[in-house]
Amino acid sequence: MFTGIIVEMGKVLAIESMGDTRVTISTTRNQCSIAIGASIACSGVCLTVVEKGTGFGKNAGAGGDAAAGVADGGGWFAVDVSGETISCTVPAQWQVGTRLNLEPALKLGEELGGHIVSGHVDGIGEVAAITPDGASRRIEFLAPADLAPYIAAKGSITIDGVSLTVNTVSDEADGRARFGVNIIPHTSDVTTLGALVPGAVVNLEIDVLARYLMRMQSTTRAV
Repeated sequence: MFTGIIVEMGKVLAIESMGDTRVTISTTRNQCSIAIGASIACSGVCLTVVEKGTGFGKNAGAGGDAAAGVADGGGWFAVDVSGETISCTVPAQWQVGTRLNLEPALKLGEELGGHIVSGHVDGIGEVAAITPDGASRRIEFLAPADLAPYIAAKGSITIDGVSLTVNTVSDEADGRARFGVNIIPHTSDVTTLGALVPGAVVNLEIDVLARYLMRMQSTTRAV
């Protein structure tokens, strides 16, 4: 489980085909704090660490840069990404050079600073509009119709792994939900959300509590 509080931005250093897709990602975290088999959310996708190291000197794969790991702090870890995961997430996330929001799994006793996040992407959203709001930015997204019932004003949503509060929500004629969030300067600086532009696509994960409530309601109606 995760909280949606990002600890750093990494960068995809290499992509290799090894049955599944092996993705090598830069990190500035101490290698002692990254365990083989540990879970790390990469822009909202829960993945398992299968390799790690310092000074990216291995074969960088197609488009890779062996010096990139050193430039980004010298550390890296690798994860295997299934075809199913790739098909359900933003395609550009799995390209060399892409910046990713990184969060290690929540440990027992740690502060729950955001909300409960599973790291399972529910769908892909699109940036509909961006407007200044003081020092912050108000970003409106369009969510797929099948996710619309789970998005509510003042509820929580995860966007590219970042825990955010929904400020406004409305229903589009095509069934999609249009919802707005505020991105404060700090969030813009320490996550990939600061680089979003209209038309960009993002990974969405709905609030786990909303998911269970909707399931309970549907079961009750069926009875």
